[in-house]
Amino acid sequence: MSAGVGARPGRLGVGVVGAGRVGAVLGSALRAAGHVVVGASGVSEASRERIDTLLPGVPVLEVPDVVERAELVVLAVPDDALASVVEGLATTGAWQPGQIVLHTSGRYGASVLDPARQRGAIPLAVHPAMTFTGTSLDLARLEGTTFAVTAPGPVLPIGQALVVEIGGEPVVVDEAARGLYHAGLAHGANHLVVLVAQAAQALAAAGVERPGRVLEPLLGAALDGALRAADSGTTAPLEPLEPLTDGEVDLADDLPAAREGSPGAIAALTGPVARGDVGTVVEHLRVLEELATTQGATDVPASYRELARAATRRTLATARIDRHQAQGLLDALEEDE
Repeated sequence: MSAGVGARPGRLGVGVVGAGRVGAVLGSALRAAGHVVVGASGVSEASRERIDTLLPGVPVLEVPDVVERAELVVLAVPDDALASVVEGLATTGAWQPGQIVLHTSGRYGASVLDPARQRGAIPLAVHPAMTFTGTSLDLARLEGTTFAVTAPGPVLPIGQALVVEIGGEPVVVDEAARGLYHAGLAHGANHLVVLVAQAAQALAAAGVERPGRVLEPLLGAALDGALRAADSGTTAPLEPLEPLTDGEVDLADDLPAAREGSPGAIAALTGPVARGDVGTVVEHLRVLEELATTQGATDVPASYRELARAATRRTLATARIDRHQAQGLLDALEEDE
C-alpha cells in the first residue's frame, strides 16, 4: 500500500472519486503515465459517459469500494462537498495507512484531509490551474500546466512527482495561501469572461456582427503583453490616494509606490487611463450609460468605473501619470448622486 517518500512514486492503483471534468481527465493522465485505474465513481449520466470514454474498462463503483481498492485516491468532488466526503469516509474507517489521498480543489490545502491523515493516509492538495472540458482534448493541455501542490514537507515530493509524471509543472503553495491563490485564479479567469461578455455586448449594440472576431486580436495581444509583463516583477503595495489640496504639486514619482518594486502586468496597459485622457473616459461613461438604458446592461458602467479606478491607481504607482491626472480621472469616474 505504501508509495514511499521519494522523488517518484511507484506504479499505483488509482481510484477516482468524482468522475467529473477534472477527475476523469486526471485519471486518464495517470493511467497514461503507467498507473492502473482500479475504479471510479460517477452518479450522473455525464460522469458515466466520461468513464466510458476516458477510462474504458474501469469499473464504476460506489465511493467506499473505490477507496478500498486504491493506493492513490483522487478526490475530484465539488469544493463544498470535499470536507464532508473526507470526514464521512473516515467515520466508516475507509482510509488506510500509507494510502495517498489527493484532492483537486484550489480552495483547500492539505488540512481538509486531516481526518484521512489521522488514520495514516498521505494527504496531498494538487490543483491544476486550467479549465477542463472533460474530454480527451484536456490531456494534451495538461502538458506544461501549472499545478499548485500543498502537502506536509516530508510527502511534498510525492505530489510534485505525480504532477511531473502527467506533464505538469508543480508549484508549491503554502497551506495558509491557498485561499488567496484560488481567489487570484478565479478573479483573473472568471472575470475575464465577464469582461469579454460585456465588451461583446457593447460592440454588438454598435452594429458589429461578429464581436468575438473583432475582439480576438486586441484582447489576445493585451493578454499576452500583460502576462509577459507580470513575470517581470511585482508591483509595490499601493497606497491610498488622498485628494489633492489647492496648489499641491505632488507627482507620482514622489510616492513610495512609484519607487519600489517593478510595474508588473500594468506595464502593458494602454488606452485613456494610461494617457490620463479624462475626456475620453467621460465619453465612455456617457455611451455605456446609454447602453445600460437601452440594452439592460446595467452592470457595464459599474464594471467600467471600478476597473478604471483600479487602472488609475496602478498607473499612478508606476509614475506614468501624475497625481493631478489621477485625481481628474477619479473625479470623472464618480457616480452622479
